[in-house]
Amino acid sequence: MVEEIRILQDNLTKLIHHHCKHAGVLQTSIPSLFLIRSDRVSEPVYKVYSPSFCFITQGLKEIFLAGERLEYGPSKYLITSMNLPVRGQVIKASHDAPYLSLKIDFSQNEILEVLKDANIQANSKEYASRAMFVGQIEIPILDAVLRLVQLLDSPQDIPFLAPILKKEIIYRLLQGQYGVILAQIALEGSNTYRIRGAIDQIIQQYDQPLRIEELADVASMSTSSFHRLFKEITAMSPLQFQKQLRLQEARSLLLMESADATEVAYRVGYESASQFSREYSRMFGYPPKADVKRLKETYEQMESSTEQILDRTPT
Repeated sequence: MVEEIRILQDNLTKLIHHHCKHAGVLQTSIPSLFLIRSDRVSEPVYKVYSPSFCFITQGLKEIFLAGERLEYGPSKYLITSMNLPVRGQVIKASHDAPYLSLKIDFSQNEILEVLKDANIQANSKEYASRAMFVGQIEIPILDAVLRLVQLLDSPQDIPFLAPILKKEIIYRLLQGQYGVILAQIALEGSNTYRIRGAIDQIIQQYDQPLRIEELADVASMSTSSFHRLFKEITAMSPLQFQKQLRLQEARSLLLMESADATEVAYRVGYESASQFSREYSRMFGYPPKADVKRLKETYEQMESSTEQILDRTPT
C-alpha cells in the first residue's frame, strides 16, 4: 500500500512540475483545479480559504486556524468545508525541491448531488466538528486525483471527463475517514449547515457592526448555542472571525492601493484608527505602514532573486 501511494504521488509530482513551471498559483483549464508551486519557504499568507480539497506532493505547509496549528505534507490532505480566515505558510521548499500542491474547490451543491446520486446516508444531527481538518491520504482518493490532473494532457477530454472525476473525488472523500464531517455542510438542518449561513452573512457584511442576535436567527439557534457551535466549528468567536476578515481586507487594500491607514480603517468597519492600528500590529506583527513597507521590500527581493535564478538556468 505504501509503495502504491508513493508511485501515485510521484506521478502527480511530475505532472504538477510539468504544468506549473513558475512559482505561484496556476488556474488550470479544468474548472476548480489549481496547481501551486513555491521555490522557497514563504512569508505567512493571510487569506480566506474556500471549501476545497488540498494535497501536497512535495514540501510542507502549516495552517493556523485561530490558535490551532495544522501541518500537512505528501501523506496527508487538507479539507476546508466552509469559508475560513486562516494564516498559511510553506515551511519546506527549495529551488531544487519546490513545494508542489493542488487545490480542488467544491460547493455545497456538488456534495449534496453526490450524496443523492450515490444514495449515501448521512445523519444531519451529527455533532458539529471543525470545518478544517487534515486527513491521511488513501489510494482511491489519490488515484482519482491523479486521473483528474492527467486530463491536462488531453484537453479534448476535459469537458466530459472532468465533472465525472470530480464527482468521484468527492465520493471517495465522503466514503473516507472524515466523510461524515464533509457531508454536514450539505445537509439542511445540520449544525454545520446552519453555521455556514451565518458565516456567509458575516463575510458579506464584514464592514458592518456585528449583531449576534441577528446571526443566531439566521442559524435558527439561541444566542448561547450559536456562540458555542460557531466556536466549535471555526475555532473562533464571531467577533474574532469578523476581525480577521477586516484586517485581511485592510492589508490587501494597503498593499494594492497604497491608501492611508486611517482611511482604510474606516473602510473596513473600524470606528477608531488607534484600535485598528493596535489590532493590525497584533495580527501581523507590525503597524500598518511598517508592515506594508516590509512586504513590498520582501516581494521586490524575491522577484530580483527569481530573475537571477532564471538568468543562470540553461535554456
